Amino acid sequence: MTPGARISAAIEILNTMADGVPAEQALTRWARGSRYAGSKDRAAVRDHVFDVLRQRRLAAHLGGGDTGRALMIGVLRAQGIDLAPLFNGQGHAPLPLSDAEATAPNAPSDMATLWNLPDWIIPLFQASLGADAEAVAQALQSRAPISVRVNTAQATVTDVAEALAEAGIETRRNDLCATALTVTEGERKLRNSDSYLHGDIELQDAASQAVVAALPDAERMLDYCAGGGGKALAMAARRDATVFAHDIDPRRMVDLPARADRAGATVRQVTTDELDGAGRFDVVLCDAPCSGSGSWRRSPEGKWT
Repeated sequence: MTPGARISAAIEILNTMADGVPAEQALTRWARGSRYAGSKDRAAVRDHVFDVLRQRRLAAHLGGGDTGRALMIGVLRAQGIDLAPLFNGQGHAPLPLSDAEATAPNAPSDMATLWNLPDWIIPLFQASLGADAEAVAQALQSRAPISVRVNTAQATVTDVAEALAEAGIETRRNDLCATALTVTEGERKLRNSDSYLHGDIELQDAASQAVVAALPDAERMLDYCAGGGGKALAMAARRDATVFAHDIDPRRMVDLPARADRAGATVRQVTTDELDGAGRFDVVLCDAPCSGSGSWRRSPEGKWT
């Protein structure tokens, strides 16, 4: 796909999302119907869509509207990219800009547009975060770093870092947790790396790893709101505990058995009905769902929904 064709694809996906389709679902639909798109094409289109989600309000201002086309014009304009070569109507590229579209608006001055947040949440941000509110809002407009947890039951952090480097994936130690490596280059190669396929690493934010690292040693541990089970797997990597995972919606844990098998770990899933008969636990981790705002940098669609 040409760069212009990738822009057209992103416009199509954004228009689908305007009908209420979640971003991941819209991206999956497009990919299934666009078998001609290679992995680099899909990655580039995905990046365009998520760039808009991170800066949707600014994109709408600079693009002069909320359509997929306007949003892509706006976000590319915010990035300082020359629009003419991309919007030339050649092949599968979008049609050339109209006179109105070619005229860039004045820079925004209102806080909500500069912070790329809905109006209603600005006072809550300021009350909750105080002097850090603006810095947090700005951080939400950039891509979140990718971190992995080294499965120390199978490998050392040093050995994993070296193996990833050989696979073209550069990392650095993360001070939040001793098991965390933050990827600085080559993150798209992670899921096909031997380290991932053999269970030596698991994708997990450093902050989540730090939560588990802070837990006391115990014989029986329960991850009560397990979700996908990442923290339960981190518990199991300690090898000194029997680990249980529970979620009110068991479907969230559907991938946990395969992940545990890959990591050489044992995690016992328990349903809500089974909890009373599961015995006592020495440690219960309850990372309960909340507003979800802590995940907005990685899942920017949440800011708007």
